[in-house]
Amino acid sequence: MSVSAARVALQIFLLTFAVLNVSGVQKLTITPDRGTIFNISNSRVKGSTCTVCSGTGGSQQCFPSIQLTDSGAVSLEFKCPRPQDVFSVEIVQSIDCTTKSCNGDIIQTESGSLPLKDFNRIFTWNLKASAPQAFQIDFTKTGLRQINLSESCPDKHTYSLWALQASGEVAIGTYCRTGTISSAQVLNHGRFSLDVPAKQNLQNSRFDVSVGEEIKSLAKMKLILPEGTSSSELLSPNYPDSFPDDDLMEWEFQVPAKHNTAVQFLKHTLPRCLKKRTAVEYYSKGRGASVLRLTDSQPAQVMGNFSLTLKNCEMDRRRADSPGLSLNFKVSAARTSSPVLCRVDLKKEKGLSLYIEKMRPGSDCEMKMNSATQDKIALPSDSVSQLSFQDCLPEDVQVIGRRVIECQKLKDCPKAPVLAVPALPSCLPAPLSSVTWTLRPPPHGTVELRYPSGTLKQSLPGQPCNDSIILKVAEGDGTAFGHFCPQGAIQKVQIHTNVSVTASSVGNKALRPQPVLSASLREEIRENYIFSVSPKKGVPVCLATPGWPAGMKSYSTVSWIVSVPDKMEAHLMFPSRNQPKCSNRHTNIRVQTLGSQEEMYSRREDEGADDEIIVSKSFYLNMSNCMPESGNFSVITKITLQKNKNLMLTIILSVVAALLAIFLIVLGVVCVVISRKKKKKLNHQVSIYNPNGTSFLPGHNGFPKSREDNESHVYASIEDTLVYTHLLRRGEEMGVYGEVDTYRSFTGPTEPHKPPVSMGAGADDLAVGVYQPFVPLSQQAPPVPNRPPSQGQSMVDNEVYHTEVQSEEEYCPDVTGSSALGQRMEPEGGD
Repeated sequence: MSVSAARVALQIFLLTFAVLNVSGVQKLTITPDRGTIFNISNSRVKGSTCTVCSGTGGSQQCFPSIQLTDSGAVSLEFKCPRPQDVFSVEIVQSIDCTTKSCNGDIIQTESGSLPLKDFNRIFTWNLKASAPQAFQIDFTKTGLRQINLSESCPDKHTYSLWALQASGEVAIGTYCRTGTISSAQVLNHGRFSLDVPAKQNLQNSRFDVSVGEEIKSLAKMKLILPEGTSSSELLSPNYPDSFPDDDLMEWEFQVPAKHNTAVQFLKHTLPRCLKKRTAVEYYSKGRGASVLRLTDSQPAQVMGNFSLTLKNCEMDRRRADSPGLSLNFKVSAARTSSPVLCRVDLKKEKGLSLYIEKMRPGSDCEMKMNSATQDKIALPSDSVSQLSFQDCLPEDVQVIGRRVIECQKLKDCPKAPVLAVPALPSCLPAPLSSVTWTLRPPPHGTVELRYPSGTLKQSLPGQPCNDSIILKVAEGDGTAFGHFCPQGAIQKVQIHTNVSVTASSVGNKALRPQPVLSASLREEIRENYIFSVSPKKGVPVCLATPGWPAGMKSYSTVSWIVSVPDKMEAHLMFPSRNQPKCSNRHTNIRVQTLGSQEEMYSRREDEGADDEIIVSKSFYLNMSNCMPESGNFSVITKITLQKNKNLMLTIILSVVAALLAIFLIVLGVVCVVISRKKKKKLNHQVSIYNPNGTSFLPGHNGFPKSREDNESHVYASIEDTLVYTHLLRRGEEMGVYGEVDTYRSFTGPTEPHKPPVSMGAGADDLAVGVYQPFVPLSQQAPPVPNRPPSQGQSMVDNEVYHTEVQSEEEYCPDVTGSSALGQRMEPEGGD
């Protein structure tokens, strides 16, 4: 592809877009430029069912992602109402270089306001050089500045550079526009990309691509330092992860005439080496090379241009305690002979005063204000000052800012002013090292502090600040209140006194212009201090009393209002608890749920604290100090949110109880039905023996049915008496039993009626029609009766059935809860 063709690298934006939103479906037509690969994927949202479809009618096909390579128009249809929230767009182009030239440049253009800007866009250029040469990208027109992965660019345009090796991709770095990096060379293969968020217009720009040098390193970055005072912060490839094994990375610095340069290592990690060793090599024309270890003092006065090469060893990757090689360093430059004039206008920063102090008396740094040499310079607020600095390096000078915010009446107080690090002129020899805001509310007023874009956390043992900024809060009399940084669980802090807030950088880094806190001056509060805390599930939160570890002021009180979401519970522990000996009153630690008048926990200094307190609702944690006679009152509270175990147990017990109740009801009904059926059956089968030879059926009126009518000959089961029928027949033949299972027709009563022995019993054994009165068994011993099997139910059978009924009654648990199962469940539900 020619240079003119490559110039339309992003002419996919010169597309014809037809957008239509109808019932959750968005349609568009794309005409990609020739040689451009167009990737649309929904990898941003896991589990999304949104698809993109190409084609029309019956030939339409839908996919979770699609790749377009044709230069013709393609119609796409998104099967979801807001595809820009699901899909990301990547536009890929390739640039190949021969030993003499490359077939294109990196050109980013956009024409008009096209619907594609509603999507997250990544523009990628794959670059390839002919070995052993590298390809070179020129950033001279704009310059780039390297940033950490956690940072973002002011213009929302984030660049990334990658080197492609046989072992995989290596991240050379992430960059923003406007910086000291003028060019980059990458050996053999690489990738350069631009990430633009949704709804952000693409800025037109161009980076020339050419054939580079025959480099031996992974990549080579060139920086052009500006005249005057400057500093550039740089990172090793893959930072904060390890630099590639047994490889090189090179930085070349072009320093203005009559300038000194200093190199400072801010942070580094060292690997365990199998072969060779890690090192830093400096090279400058006329002085040759010097090799230093990363733990050595680095050059503080480098004159002229120089290069820095980072060398890694062959690392021992078998050991888990080897972190690998990583380096974060800063290069600072300052004029050596002629003074640097600097005009500082503080009228734009209302209430801000600056204090500039020379920190190293033995250095060559010379500071002047109004042509007078001074070691300390004070610039009052709303002033315009003319300063000059000569031979001043950043480490020679400290710059501090101060601002006062006060009011006499609440109605006159500023509405939630934002405490922001100001932007100072670049002509100052050093960046702002710290800035302090003094907040003075009206009498009996309160200072309320919030983090503008999130939450705060206290800097305590076990949870240090990992951010680039730390906030020191003190009371008006200078008493330390605490240290805080972003990304925690504290939503706001209220302090019933004058407050000073000091923002400073972490790890000798420059304090970048940024909002720090949102401050409000409000009505007085009952306590001296109030924290509003919203912990996250499973993330322990440590909270320290004001002034920790020195201790709280005498008679002071502090409250934490802790929010506990539904179905969660807070576990409180006190890993550090120092109690004084009180001369007046007592210290107290109290826990009370919101909306409740009763305290669920209360301890004084002379009482032992519980190992753990569990609270299942939002609550107050209150602490108050006494007048100490000796010692101090300081406590660290650890709060961890977990799922509510009691709620889970209650749910489980409720489900078990419901199932048990249903089981008992069903079982009781079954038992009652069975018992009634058996009882009814027994009422028909159990007879009472009359010693006079007459039996009657209790509960029966009239005569028993005939065998044909009462179905007594139909057996539900085979019983023992039937098994031994042949023995009964033999007994009948011998005269022991009467005729088995024979019924004789009734001829009519000639005397009062006499019932048969049992249902279906043989009639031959009894005198029919002869009435005999009933004689109790206690008055007359019965003779041995003839007992043929009675309709398949013998007395043996009755005893067996009675035993089975008892067994069923023992198995049926008491519905009142006296069953064994109910007794076992009762202790668990006792809570």
